[in-house]
Amino acid sequence: MNKRALTIAGSDCSGGAGIQADLKTMSALGVFGMSVIVSVVAENTSRVISIEDVSPAVIKDQIDAVYEDIGTDAVKVGMLSTPECMEAVAERLSFYNPDNVVIDPVMYAKNGCPLMQEDSIDALISIIIPRAKLLTPNIPEAEKISGMKIETIDDMKRAAEIIQKMGASSVLVKGGHYMGDAEDVLLSDKGFSTYVTKRINTKNTHGTGCTLSSAIASYLALGNAMDEAVRLAKEYVTGAIEHSLELGKGNGPTNHFFRFFSEKEENI
Repeated sequence: MNKRALTIAGSDCSGGAGIQADLKTMSALGVFGMSVIVSVVAENTSRVISIEDVSPAVIKDQIDAVYEDIGTDAVKVGMLSTPECMEAVAERLSFYNPDNVVIDPVMYAKNGCPLMQEDSIDALISIIIPRAKLLTPNIPEAEKISGMKIETIDDMKRAAEIIQKMGASSVLVKGGHYMGDAEDVLLSDKGFSTYVTKRINTKNTHGTGCTLSSAIASYLALGNAMDEAVRLAKEYVTGAIEHSLELGKGNGPTNHFFRFFSEKEENI
């Protein structure tokens, strides 16, 4: 496990999303995971109770601590709630210029609670998106960023083109908010690719966006090309949802370590 991945995101004390989901994912995929916590989020499967942002100075110090010692093969960036937080992260990413930066523009928790301040969208577009080797918005996030309504696969492709022009090298628009099979659209230097996976009938999808983006970062760290990293990450997330855990009163967590346990052991 000598490949290294860093997650820069908010924490989730209930363990299903955020930093905790990212580190579980990286460990499950055989990558050494490190973290920079930008916000402490008091949340569970049902609601977000409160958010305490870490100061920009300490965010920078955490990033410096990683790069002056261990370094990275990939970076996943998740929840960045304020423009000040975004500026701190963007400054250090610009300084260290890491490879394989996967950015998940987290705006809402699975239960709909906001995780990004409304006045942060412009900062996200101008400061963060140009740092992305891959941006992974879901449909509502892609609509916010692109400024257009998304109702069809062609709309997803058009939104990806708009977002790519904002500076992201590649864009993955996730179609999981639609009915039917979960279809995602990737726009990369190879053009458009689509990924279709069966929709799994479960409410336990807490942290799936965090898990997918950190899985893609992990597979990029392991040396996979972008389209292959996305394919492998979607395969992993689908399995984690299929083996999701019946925990909590709301949207339960996925099972990041499903590959390591038999179905009988999972139910113990």
